[in-house]
Amino acid sequence: MYVRIQRGSTELVDPEDVTSFSVVCPADMDASELAAQARQSGVGEVLPDGNHLMVSVAAIRRLVDGRVGADWPDKLSGMIAYAERKGWTDVDSTAVRAHVERR
Repeated sequence: MYVRIQRGSTELVDPEDVTSFSVVCPADMDASELAAQARQSGVGEVLPDGNHLMVSVAAIRRLVDGRVGADWPDKLSGMIAYAERKGWTDVDSTAVRAHVERR
């Protein structure tokens, strides 16, 4: 699954695939514009390196609302647990780190 952030819109793409997670934005979107779009949409915060974003788990759930099966919350929990083991979450696991792909 990935979060697509474009100028003026944000969406969660392929939410059933919980085996990968990233943020995709336009190739010409710099870190400050990405940060502004992420904040405006309530998705999360860009990390200082500009190449990763801490995505709110609540935002993931909000973006997927009504689009997945009944077993999806368990799948998401498994993805978050994996990310925790790798050190890819914040302290209380309310946000998960995603690398930014500029395409």
